[in-house]
Amino acid sequence: MSQPLRFVSGQRYIEPIQREVSGMLRIFLTGTVAMFAAASASAQVFVVGGGLARDCYNEAQSGNYVYRIAEQTCSRALREETLTRENRAATYVNRGVIRMREGEYEQALSDYANATSILPDLGAAYLNEGAAHIYQRNFSDALVSLNRAIELNTNDMFAAYYNRAIARENTGDVPGAYYDFQRSLELKPGWDLAQRQLSRFEVQQQ
Repeated sequence: MSQPLRFVSGQRYIEPIQREVSGMLRIFLTGTVAMFAAASASAQVFVVGGGLARDCYNEAQSGNYVYRIAEQTCSRALREETLTRENRAATYVNRGVIRMREGEYEQALSDYANATSILPDLGAAYLNEGAAHIYQRNFSDALVSLNRAIELNTNDMFAAYYNRAIARENTGDVPGAYYDFQRSLELKPGWDLAQRQLSRFEVQQQ
């Protein structure tokens, strides 16, 4: 008879994944960009069209910007441009990511809430909402957001599972965290962040 497994984790790393989104009705992943500012990584989705909303996306996607200029670009897009519902929701998310990287978590959460009020099924907004809660160490709230992102089958499922693993570990669910880190690595084979997280776990036979 096989013995149950016991999971032991080492030092915890709180490194949530952020995600920028496009303003398209159907959101799809076109590429990923590794970001290590504030010990985080992000993945972007292309925004169709031009103007300030596209500039906002480009700023969020590059990670190479002056914060106030990037934040103002996104704010001007929301204030001055006639945007589709998809582009408006996406711009709220992208501004939220820029704000979150700066540590403006409450403002970022407000942006994500605005995005989901426009598009309630925008998985990327919940993914980033979960990341903001993790940065604030509100792990129970993060679980709610990340469960919703996974339920909606958000494009970057590897990031959703990675973030949920962090939230699970910090709410005492070590086996759940281990399996979520594993799932994240399955969805993005060779990903060093997930590999580093998994290396902290020891699986023992009881």
